[in-house]
Amino acid sequence: MDLQAIKSSVVKFVKDENGLTIVEYAVAGGLVTVGVVLAFVTLGTNVNTAITCLHQAVAGTPGAGC
Repeated sequence: MDLQAIKSSVVKFVKDENGLTIVEYAVAGGLVTVGVVLAFVTLGTNVNTAITCLHQAVAGTPGAGC
């Protein structure tokens, strides 16, 4: 390869925006994944608290915050 071909390849690589689009989709997918995980963790905690309160109500032992 001569110097002109290398320069042409580098310029073509810098101007190519397809790679940037893929990175943007990967970042967006990661953020959505983190949001879903946080939502499920919060939901799981709230469901666990509700089930614990129901259990204590059925058993007749009052719990804190129920």
